[in-house]
Amino acid sequence: MNIWFVLIAVMVASAIVQQVLQRRFHKYSEVGIPLSGAEVAAKMLRDNGITDVKVMSISGELTDHYDPTNKTLNLSESVYSQRNVAAAAVAAHECGHAIQHATGYAPLQLRSSLVKVVSFSNKYVSWVLLLGVLMINLTPSFLWLGITLFAASTLFSIVTLPVEINASSRAVQWLDQTGIVNYETKPMAVDALKWAAYTYIIAAIGSIATLLYYIGIARNR
Repeated sequence: MNIWFVLIAVMVASAIVQQVLQRRFHKYSEVGIPLSGAEVAAKMLRDNGITDVKVMSISGELTDHYDPTNKTLNLSESVYSQRNVAAAAVAAHECGHAIQHATGYAPLQLRSSLVKVVSFSNKYVSWVLLLGVLMINLTPSFLWLGITLFAASTLFSIVTLPVEINASSRAVQWLDQTGIVNYETKPMAVDALKWAAYTYIIAAIGSIATLLYYIGIARNR
C-alpha cells in the first residue's frame, strides 16, 4: 500500500475523529448525574486507597491528564465542576492512570521512562530529518539518525495505546460498579471514551506510516 495514501487517510481520519469526539462530549455533557467530575475523581481515588494524589482544575478543553511526576490529577474546568456523563467519564479515565501508577502498571512505567527521550527527540527530529533528506547523497547516516529519533516517538505512541485503553476499562468498570452510571448512561460513557481512544490509535498509525516513509527514502536513495 502506498505510504502517501496511508498518511493522507490518517490526516482525514484524525480530523473526522476529533470532530466526532467533540460532538459526543458535547452531547453527553447534557446528560446530568449527581456528582461533578472532581467528586467522581475524589471518590474513585478513595475507593482504590489512593490518598496522595491531588485533584486540580486547569484551563482548556479536553486538556485533562494525570501527572505521575507530582501525583496531580488535572481536570479541565468544565470536567472539574460539571455534573454530567462526559465529565464523569473523563475524570474516571484520568483516575485510571493514577491507579496504574499506584499499582506499577508496566506499560505506564515504560511510557514514563520514554518521556525524557521523546522530549529530547521532538526538539530536533524535524530538523535532523529535513537535513538528512537534503544531504542523503552526501551523508546518508544523518537521515538514519533522524529515523532513530523519530522511532522513539513512534514507540511512545504504540506504548500509549494499552495505557489509554486500560485506563478507560478501569473507568467504565468502576463507574458501573458504583452506580454512578446506569443501563442508560453507561453506553454513553463507553462511547465517549471509545472515541477518545481512537485519537491515540490514529496517532500511532500515522507515526508508524511516517517512520516507514523515511525508512523507504533512506533505503531507496
